[in-house]
Amino acid sequence: MIKPLSGKSKIGAILDASGVVRTPAGRVTGITGNILVIAGIAVFGYYLTLLWLSLGRAPMRTLGETRLWYSFFLGLIGYVTYLRWNYKWFLVYSVLMSVLFLVINLAHPENFSKTLMPALQSPWFVPHVIVYIFAYALLGAASLVAVYGLWLEYFRTFRKNLLQLADNLVYVGFAFLTLGLLFGAVWAKEAWGHYWTWDPKETWAFITWMMYLIYMHFRYFHPRKVRTPLWVLALAFVVLLIAWFGVNYLPSAQSSVHVYS
Repeated sequence: MIKPLSGKSKIGAILDASGVVRTPAGRVTGITGNILVIAGIAVFGYYLTLLWLSLGRAPMRTLGETRLWYSFFLGLIGYVTYLRWNYKWFLVYSVLMSVLFLVINLAHPENFSKTLMPALQSPWFVPHVIVYIFAYALLGAASLVAVYGLWLEYFRTFRKNLLQLADNLVYVGFAFLTLGLLFGAVWAKEAWGHYWTWDPKETWAFITWMMYLIYMHFRYFHPRKVRTPLWVLALAFVVLLIAWFGVNYLPSAQSSVHVYS
């Protein structure tokens, strides 16, 4: 039995955080900061690999397990985005958000059961979850841009390149989200005999997909507007969280075939 967060995962989180938090934002490009962030991501990835091998199945069955992947992808996306566009603040917030999800796992430990129900033994299970969580991490990162942009818009001076960053994150995230929907439909056909049944989880997944589609259309037809797309992006992330785990707490979830924990 593996504990919710082993020493390696904690070290990864600490390294992730210390690489940025202990370094003033103006000097985050320093060699030490970069090494610590890279080391944090590498240790976290190593921990996930060990967990996978130890369980004998992909650690993607429960909400806690998917949070681990989300946390891992957030740090990775934050660092790649920093390397590509040099947004230091974005790296700081993405790493802090990554640590926050690890803290949530610490507060709600799981026993990491090795059992896997028949529906989750499909070959589509792993690609569906991986693609979806990666999309969630990208879109979550876009929501950070939205919140930061709203703060600048209302209390400081807004920078237009922020929306370009949000667009890039949403475009890639939306592509993976669409891929996840398609994988999920194929998996559902194999597991339950139907591609789509408007199960509560599926319905909220579709609403999430529509929210980001609305954002992209709005940006295309109204490229000069700032507040509306930022609010749509922030709201879309709330819908995403409902689709991810909020729906599990709704009364309608009792009839869902997508609740596994």
